[in-house]
Amino acid sequence: MAQSDHAPTKTNLLRLRSDLKFAEQGYELLDQKRNILIVELLSLVDQTADHQARVDGALAQAYKTLEQAILDMGRLKVQYLTGAVNVATDITVRSRRVMGVHLPVVETTFTEHSPYYSPMGTSFWIDSSVQLFKEVLRLLGKLSELKISVLRLANEVKRTIRKVNALEKIAIPDLKETVRCIETRLEENERDMFILMKMVKENLDRKRMKAREADRA
Repeated sequence: MAQSDHAPTKTNLLRLRSDLKFAEQGYELLDQKRNILIVELLSLVDQTADHQARVDGALAQAYKTLEQAILDMGRLKVQYLTGAVNVATDITVRSRRVMGVHLPVVETTFTEHSPYYSPMGTSFWIDSSVQLFKEVLRLLGKLSELKISVLRLANEVKRTIRKVNALEKIAIPDLKETVRCIETRLEENERDMFILMKMVKENLDRKRMKAREADRA
């Protein structure tokens, strides 16, 4: 903010003081928002890492049970049975807000139309595999929720940090400097006015003294 843009008047001083107070309040609010967002972001990053590990483990276990079923029953029969599985998957996405940031909430539900096949001559590994792959889908929904939330929060943290830095390093110092300069100029003007008034008073006093002396003579 260029100091020359503002005439050293009391009106400008009052307006700039109000702007400075508003900027300082905005800085405090944004600083609080930044801290809250960072805490939430770090928590989600930890949860994301945990869910990624859970997804990897669940996928490995699901494929392992599927391989066991193939070893027990043969690939063709497993393919036939998997085609008979009738599970409807419903993925619902809603949102929640954290400091004004919309974050997704993913919910995965399953509607089963069992029995899919006769249990006679069927390996128990098939049932285990179905349940494990359902769990994988549920975990993948949660993982996508967390990853998108991390990205959105990270972007908001970046924007908030830029705003905080702009207020802290540019706007507020400029306003303070401008207010200080105007205050200094006004004080100088008041001193000059005081000296001028004093000189005028002394001049008037001298004239009165001369006038009284002239009357006595």
